[in-house]
Amino acid sequence: MSEIRKNPVTNGWIIISTERAKRPRDYHAEEIPDRVDVPCPFCPGNEDLTPGEIFSYRAPEDDGKWWLRGFPAQAPILKIEGEIDQKGFGIYDHLNGIGAHEIIVETPDHHERYATMNTNQIEKILWAYRDRIIDLKRDKRFRYILVFKNHGKRAGASDITHLHSQIIALPVTPKKIKEELENARFHYKLKERCIFCDIIDQELQLEDRVIMKTAHFIALAPWAPRFPFETWILPLKHSHDFTQISKEQVMDLSYLIRSLFRGLSDILGADFSFNQILHDSPNLIMQEGYWDTIEKDFHWHFEIIPRLTDIAGFEWGTGFYINHLPPEYAAKELRKAIYK
Repeated sequence: MSEIRKNPVTNGWIIISTERAKRPRDYHAEEIPDRVDVPCPFCPGNEDLTPGEIFSYRAPEDDGKWWLRGFPAQAPILKIEGEIDQKGFGIYDHLNGIGAHEIIVETPDHHERYATMNTNQIEKILWAYRDRIIDLKRDKRFRYILVFKNHGKRAGASDITHLHSQIIALPVTPKKIKEELENARFHYKLKERCIFCDIIDQELQLEDRVIMKTAHFIALAPWAPRFPFETWILPLKHSHDFTQISKEQVMDLSYLIRSLFRGLSDILGADFSFNQILHDSPNLIMQEGYWDTIEKDFHWHFEIIPRLTDIAGFEWGTGFYINHLPPEYAAKELRKAIYK
């Protein structure tokens, strides 16, 4: 019989449709085709095809070749110049499209993926996320800094298959993040505990949805996943702010990310489509008392979503998601793939 499960963080409902269930390895994804008719603007030697660098990490002992570089998006969703100029027109609200939109090219190797990448390179990517969030939060116009990755057409990516992430600074806190913040705050006021810490404690006791645990992090299949093989990565020790991550944690997290993607690649194929989103705390310099208990009630985390199924009319009409793969089975298959 199918199950209807509630996500305790967002209060959203998920249908686990066991009648239509597939075996985990039936979700093997198609390879992402690479364009050969145009040069890749993210490859070394083609830097003139992108806007000027905002930052880069380079190897001084190797003629300054870059390990990783960041620059403004060619066609930014939001632009950094100007004032927000908030206005109201009756029941309608209006802001100028002020923000920032940046691209981080995560490796000079066009074909490299997390599953094949040296952990030192993944560490550089994590440090780049941290550095850019810190810098963008200095701008009091920005309430939230979103770090995400779209890889593959099914995940909404462009034709550029070279591994990269995007950072968008927003003048408002996104609705989805605000729901998490409000539910986390409600849970804390009710129980004086972080809801994410409670989830971690319970999952460690049950173990059936735990994919991998390291010294500092846990990867788990959430209780109510929207998609097959959806995975959350959370620090074991409570932390509301990704920018407070330590060197030891970055090293540990890079190892977990590579191991997780090796497991996913083993099951789904070497170049499956996915979205990766960092859920972090908003910019707390906005105003006094803004999310006043957030240091205790929120817990930053990554969500990794392989894009193996489509969203259709039922999902758009109800807000429910239908997932044909129970998370317990997904976690079991990933553990087998990671530790084989």
